[in-house]
Amino acid sequence: MSFFRRRKADGDDHELTLRPVRSVVEVQAEAERLEERAARRRKAKVKRSRSKFFASSRPSLSVPDTPPSVIITPPTTVTEVPPTLPVPVEAAAPLPAAADSGQRRRVFLNQSLPRDELDDKGEPQIRYVRNKVRTTRYTPLTFLPKNLFEQFSRVANIYFVAVVGLTISPVFGGPSAILSIIPIGVILTSTAIKDAIEDARRSRSDDEVNNAPTTQLGGLWRNVNQPRDSRTWLERTFGLNKPGGVTRGVKKLRQRERDMPPLPLHRPGSALEETLGPRATVDASVQSHASLPLPNESSSPLFPTAQFARVSTEPESGAQWQRILWKKLGVGDIVLLREGDQVPADLLILATSDSDGLCFVETKNLDGETNLKPRRAVRATHQLSHEDDFARIQALFDTDAPHQNLYVQNGRFMHGPGGSEIEATSINEFILRGCTLRNTAWVVGLVAFTGSDTKIVLNGGDTPTKRSRIENETHFNVVMSFIILVGMCLFTAIASGATLSRDTNSQHYFYEDEALESSNKVVTSILTFGSALIVFQNMVPIGLYISLEIVRIIQAYLIGQDLDMWYEPLKTACVPKTLNISDDLGQIEYIFSDKTGTLTQNVMEFQRCSVNGVPYGDGVTEAERGAAKRRAEEGFERPTDYDPEQLEAARRKMIDVMKLGWSNRYLREDKLTMVAPRLAQELADPNHPQRQHIIAFFRAIALCHAVLVERVETEGDNESLSGHADGPIALEYKSESPDEVALVAAARDAGFPVIARTSKAIDIEILGRPERHVPLRALEFSSARKRMSVIARAPDGRIVLTCKGADSVVYARLAADHPPQLRADTQRDMELFATGGLRTLCVAHRVLSEEQFNTWAAKYDAAVNSTATAEQREQLIEAASDEIERDLYILGATALEDKLQEGVPETIATLHKAGIKLWILTGDKVQTAIEIGFSCNLLRNDMDVMVLSATSAAEARQLIDSSLEKVLPGSTQATLANEKPGFFRRSKSSVSTLTDVTPREPTGKYAVVVDGDTLRYVLDDSLKDRFLDLTTRCETVVCCRVSPSQKAATVRMVKEGRNAMTLSIGDGANDVAMIQEANVGCGLFGLEGSQAAMSADYAFAQFRFLSKLLLVHGRWSYLRVADMHGNFFYKNMVWTFPMFWFLFSTGFDAVNVYHFTFLIFASILFTAAPVIILGATDQDVNAKASMAYPQLYERGIRGAEYTRTIFWMYMLDGLYQSIVVYFLPFICWNNFIPFLPNGHALDSVTELGTTVATAAVFAANIYIGLNTRYWSIVTWLSIILSNASMLIWVAGYSFAFSVDFYLEASSLFASVEFWANVALAVTLALAPRFFAKFFQQAYMPLDRDIVREMWVKGALKEQLGIPHRRTRRRQRTLAEIASTATGGSNDSTDQTLAHDLPPAEHHEMKPLSVHVTAPSIASLSAVNQDSDLRMRSPHSRASREYDDIELSGSSDRPLSAHIMARTGTDMSYYSASDIRDV
Repeated sequence: MSFFRRRKADGDDHELTLRPVRSVVEVQAEAERLEERAARRRKAKVKRSRSKFFASSRPSLSVPDTPPSVIITPPTTVTEVPPTLPVPVEAAAPLPAAADSGQRRRVFLNQSLPRDELDDKGEPQIRYVRNKVRTTRYTPLTFLPKNLFEQFSRVANIYFVAVVGLTISPVFGGPSAILSIIPIGVILTSTAIKDAIEDARRSRSDDEVNNAPTTQLGGLWRNVNQPRDSRTWLERTFGLNKPGGVTRGVKKLRQRERDMPPLPLHRPGSALEETLGPRATVDASVQSHASLPLPNESSSPLFPTAQFARVSTEPESGAQWQRILWKKLGVGDIVLLREGDQVPADLLILATSDSDGLCFVETKNLDGETNLKPRRAVRATHQLSHEDDFARIQALFDTDAPHQNLYVQNGRFMHGPGGSEIEATSINEFILRGCTLRNTAWVVGLVAFTGSDTKIVLNGGDTPTKRSRIENETHFNVVMSFIILVGMCLFTAIASGATLSRDTNSQHYFYEDEALESSNKVVTSILTFGSALIVFQNMVPIGLYISLEIVRIIQAYLIGQDLDMWYEPLKTACVPKTLNISDDLGQIEYIFSDKTGTLTQNVMEFQRCSVNGVPYGDGVTEAERGAAKRRAEEGFERPTDYDPEQLEAARRKMIDVMKLGWSNRYLREDKLTMVAPRLAQELADPNHPQRQHIIAFFRAIALCHAVLVERVETEGDNESLSGHADGPIALEYKSESPDEVALVAAARDAGFPVIARTSKAIDIEILGRPERHVPLRALEFSSARKRMSVIARAPDGRIVLTCKGADSVVYARLAADHPPQLRADTQRDMELFATGGLRTLCVAHRVLSEEQFNTWAAKYDAAVNSTATAEQREQLIEAASDEIERDLYILGATALEDKLQEGVPETIATLHKAGIKLWILTGDKVQTAIEIGFSCNLLRNDMDVMVLSATSAAEARQLIDSSLEKVLPGSTQATLANEKPGFFRRSKSSVSTLTDVTPREPTGKYAVVVDGDTLRYVLDDSLKDRFLDLTTRCETVVCCRVSPSQKAATVRMVKEGRNAMTLSIGDGANDVAMIQEANVGCGLFGLEGSQAAMSADYAFAQFRFLSKLLLVHGRWSYLRVADMHGNFFYKNMVWTFPMFWFLFSTGFDAVNVYHFTFLIFASILFTAAPVIILGATDQDVNAKASMAYPQLYERGIRGAEYTRTIFWMYMLDGLYQSIVVYFLPFICWNNFIPFLPNGHALDSVTELGTTVATAAVFAANIYIGLNTRYWSIVTWLSIILSNASMLIWVAGYSFAFSVDFYLEASSLFASVEFWANVALAVTLALAPRFFAKFFQQAYMPLDRDIVREMWVKGALKEQLGIPHRRTRRRQRTLAEIASTATGGSNDSTDQTLAHDLPPAEHHEMKPLSVHVTAPSIASLSAVNQDSDLRMRSPHSRASREYDDIELSGSSDRPLSAHIMARTGTDMSYYSASDIRDV
């Protein structure tokens, strides 16, 4: 809020101000409206004055520092015309509709705001959000309350705080209030520290963005849309950031750049440059970042030409370019950008360095696409260039309210005398925050949206909150634990009341009269309930949630550090972005994948073409190679023309013919993808009848596009466009579409290069002969149009329309007299290309007369400049385009191939073996998708591929029913409905398969291919269930011609309809919807950018990494978290229930058998580390074994590792062990009281409780060790140190000043009975679990047990070519011995050993215990027969055969003794063959 009235700037030129022309009636009406508004303001003045100090008296768009996720709509904007710029009558049409609901944005440029938009201080009523973006969750003031509120949203934390409250109360007998706060305090503090660290990282990232430099128009120029004093009331109170001053950050920026010379900006080809020369530039102020040359004339309709006929070095308005920080920008500011700069806000382009007002931006940070996108300046201002030009424009920009759509932003730029000229604007005149300026020297733009109103922030919201399936099941387990706790407390309270009610109770022996809290037995029972709640508080796991967070952070770190998922070209690894769903990676049943850019490289190659009905191209596609391989497997002979050497010879022949036939300095032999010697020969023959058709075809390709031409200077290249040079010239093409780049590049290499392309000319060469075509109109491509057209004037004066697009669209627009044979031949060729897995486009043209073009152009321009709504304007433009794109004649067709990514076929085959079903959602044709599916192992010869293509819902139902009858004969709706959703079927026992050590056969024999129209029908509720019944029984489903919304709907249908775990993977912005819809979303860093990766839960670079992410890390994470949950609830049972058993000896008086400090530290110190290490690092089998046997993944799909049955088994195990660890010492203490040598008896509750607590802690930690399958040094340390922490605490606390625990350690640790009770209790408690695991692994092994034993014994390592650890160690020792015995190093041996060693892995698999050979594993003996000799026991008979071997000619001693004498090495562990080798 400003305390000063707005005054007119001193630099305003009153003579140049545009004045309105109004009638007397309009003036009177305006006066009446002003009086009414003044009366309303006076009525509200009293109300505003009450809160004037704390809030602004005018409405505000948002509070400063509004988080990006909060969008505050502006107040109602007055729709009347500003008095200085009235809108003419014809402009009163409805404004273009916003893409989203909200009030429209009106930005005034160099004109006074209308009075109804000013407050009583003369300041703008509307306050726009700052350009400062804050993505942090907290501020220093809100961190503590907000973080505590979030933590207490968990019921478990509220429960433990309530327990602390009960403990502090003296009524319930809590022994130590301070110690009782420690557990919940540790949990809350550790969580708060973690959140603070994460938020600090976000804050540093925000500061880097907000303090980035940019260039703003300043000096004496003032932005009328911003108040003179935009400070908050707090800043005004303390006198901070006074208006007109320079902040510290801006001072540092300008100080840092003070020695940088101003770079002159110029517009190539401008009149000023041609008249005054390149040195005639204007030097701006001292703080100027750039100097723009003064134009000697202006083509803008805003100003007369005479006003700009000056060369003065001092701007008349006092405006100057000055450096400023991003966060200081506001709506209405004018910003200057240079090439390579990032756009700081959403800008309307006013002018560019291009004479036609064009610029190019890279939107990689916004939508993830790396291709350059062209943008253009507003026509009214695109010729302006100097600061003073922009300081004197009077205009009004009216546009949509802020919304998320990246591809829509409609508005109107109103200018001219009296606002009579209106120019419609779209997203093509906008550059958005986060984009980068490329291939353009400079751009000047008007800030329209800042901060949280920009599209990048609106689209940067968090992905939907996802919870893993185990986490959802955890709530049930916690509830069950709480029910058990309440049951224990109720039983204790009722039993206590019943005991006190008996006349035979013994309380009068122990309590004085009136010593009890209440004589009322009911009140006493209630108090007992509270006391029992304190005693049994550990029944509910206090550390479960924080332990899970720690475990998942470690798991995410290990995933990110996996070098097998590192992609060197992009320098990126797998990036986990959602930490709480890592275990869901091990339960995926359905994968939904995009094709282009996900399975393929999104690098298009021009492979074939059809010209005048004649096909060209001898190259072989990957789909054809896959088909040839399938035919060879079926017994057919492989075609000889697929020989790579033969193809390379044809390619060289084509290049030689082209070099001899014509001159092409732009040929890139390394980029030539189409192998067509016949095409080159026909072009080289001037008399061949096909030659003119080929020239017309490639000329059309060279003209119909929107590529950007970049000329890369090479050595010896001194030519101009009209000159010549001897050396080759490199031309690079860039475009939004990789298809266009491939087409134009193919034309270049064929002899039809595009030399330059501007809005005024398209320079091409035709077999070495230059041609210049003048573009007249360009009808852009869109997904709805499915075509693109360019109208240009040929060198001979003809006007030619060239069109390329989908065959269905182009064929519908062919001329009535089109030759039918050419139509049929071209259609045949395109179908043949599609069968080879190629993407086809049809190319056609039409010659227009001058009258036809002029009539149509007037209609088209009127549609483009229409002031109707955006939807109506698009309809008018489409109608005009459709009118001219008629009566076409086919020139030919193109066929592009999108290469598969490396390892895609192998990855899909592996995922199929794992029991995962794949759905491909693509926009390709049905036939193209089928061929690509075969080439990447998605479809196989043993599958029955069913194609669903319907034109109505009834036909779709009929196709589904017939297909379902084929898949499941005799199926009915009733029988299908009765099946359990999401049930995983297995066609063969994986146990028996793994025992035979053979790959498991695929589960499915059917595949379904659905086109886009049919998918629209089956997604309806009436057919959805039947379609699911069919597709969930198929191994593969391919959906063609799918829109982004259909992708998300398909994922939702399977996820909700079958309650199955789903994963979506894609690489483009059109995949974001399905990525966020699935349980787990994966995004690829690819050529289409990173928006999919930014919205995903896991981001990586290649599709092949998905197999290791799921089969290794996903399966490990699922198994770890499942085991961790069970062990966590178990250890709470074994710790808590001994206290419950003790109550039977105390008359249910809720007395704690443990010392109170044990109760505090049991969960956070004594037993915390082992279960966390189990959840973070445990492995059942090695990573390579998991990849070799993907069938191990099936247990995760079925959810077999964590069920409620397993949960109750853990609870019962804990119950049994609690009985053992309590009653064994209890019986000993009651019947055999231990005595120390000094006569002291260990007969107190403290000694008994310490013994029970020690046994319980030891049993819990060792039990977790028994369940651990991978013993690393960290596992050993966690168990040993956790057990030691119990003893250390007992010793340390007993020597501290404590009334009830003084010198307990010296008494207990000196007693044999203590150690004997602990050891015996732990042994008896763990014995059932040990023997149960032995029996299960020996006589009922799971798949992983068999694979694990194969790995440990070495058979699996031999199959995978991995030397056994003992073999590597033995080879290394023998090499050292040989080196020592020969007196030197054996380099060849070292090299051999180094070659045999495998690459370093993250973990080395170690056996849990000695495995016995079970009957079910006996079949492995044949497999292991060869390795048994190498792995026999070192003490076996064969290993001592060295005794009969002597060193001939040197000694009578055995060879082993000789080596021991020379080296001191014990040779008793090495066989005779090993020693003989030495």
